[in-house]
Amino acid sequence: MSGASEASTPPVFRIVNPDATPEEVAALVAVLSALGGGEAPAPRRRPAWGSPHRQVRRTLPHGPGGWRTSTLPH
Repeated sequence: MSGASEASTPPVFRIVNPDATPEEVAALVAVLSALGGGEAPAPRRRPAWGSPHRQVRRTLPHGPGGWRTSTLPH
């Protein structure tokens, strides 16, 4: 099963020089493996003021003193 998946994926890099020694190939692989990998960066937190729920109008308070409390944060 793994042979079929390896055959269908293209190689990551290809060595063009036919005179490359195994040491040169090993050095190339070591440099490329040191460059990449690692874990993905953490997703950025969205600021509260840009949150989509703030774009929807909330129900305004009603009753005595409702006009005062309409401007208070909830």
